[in-house]
Amino acid sequence: MSLAPDITELLARARADLRMGVPVALTDDSGYSVLAVSAETLSPQRLADLKALGTPVVAITGRRAETLKARAYDGDLARVVVPADADITWVQAVADPSDDLSAPMKGPLMTERQGNANLHRIAIALAKSARILPAAVVVSIEDGRSFAATHGLTCIDHTRAAPHLADRSALHEVVAARLPMEVSEAGRLHVFRPEDGGEEHYAVEIGRPDRDKPVLARLHSACFTGDLMGSLKCDCGPQLRGALAQMGSEGAGVLLYLNQEGRGIGLANKMRAYFLQDQGFDTVEANHRLGFEDDERDFRLGSDILKSLGFNSVRLLTNNPAKIAMMERTGIAVTERVPLKVGETAHNRGYLATKATKSGHLL
Repeated sequence: MSLAPDITELLARARADLRMGVPVALTDDSGYSVLAVSAETLSPQRLADLKALGTPVVAITGRRAETLKARAYDGDLARVVVPADADITWVQAVADPSDDLSAPMKGPLMTERQGNANLHRIAIALAKSARILPAAVVVSIEDGRSFAATHGLTCIDHTRAAPHLADRSALHEVVAARLPMEVSEAGRLHVFRPEDGGEEHYAVEIGRPDRDKPVLARLHSACFTGDLMGSLKCDCGPQLRGALAQMGSEGAGVLLYLNQEGRGIGLANKMRAYFLQDQGFDTVEANHRLGFEDDERDFRLGSDILKSLGFNSVRLLTNNPAKIAMMERTGIAVTERVPLKVGETAHNRGYLATKATKSGHLL
């Protein structure tokens, strides 16, 4: 029977559990098992319960470990030992950089260097994909499958999960309908849904683009603050409206609206990054202090959608060379880069300068 959830559905369940502060059991082929809980949503009672099972660690990314001056013996992550007297405030201070400047001395932090960190890596990957802080409290247990069954918890097998977490989910078009817009009455909106239960992505088609010619296209990452609220801290809103206006003027084009807010870290973490920027850090430094990479987005989603719509070549509206390189690598020919230089304000000049110097944007 196919009534039991498959690994894709179990991973979706695990993400929801972590967002709610519910533990997830993780196992590997060697028989090693752990319980993992989001450091952000962990409750004091559950922390006490984890301590009763053994000595927990806080698994954090190498980026966050660098900020905390904690030794990352596992390279891309560190396993910070939770002291016996540590409370929930201590755990959250390790995971969340909001008080780093006001309380910089968090150590000395002891980190584990023995044993396998693969399950801790899975826990961090799940937290990232759940759009919460990339930190998990982890404790070793005996027989994760039995423990999960006894306590009604989701159990994830490392071997089955790793390939799914490393690659993007397949997208399927759910519906498309006519959408008259200010820039063009001949508009059409396509909705694409990933198989992994993640956020949907959209394609806005202007006019009737010829599939046999390079289409004027833009990959636009969702920006609630810029697109909807008119934020002056970024150039996203003007870029969105400028791209649509140019497509309307030319009579044809396709704008891909990808739900990868805050360079793929989610709106809550983006606001955490804004808080850090107010303390003097630039956008890349803020992401690193949170435990993220410079850019966590997956632009291959845009290539997948374009192919699904029947396009194989584009005139790409972008200032970001990484988007061009991704398109070329994934089989979409970029015949022309069309600059999109709009939206500079007194509030975002530093942000734009960082995009140019650290992310290679052509501004």
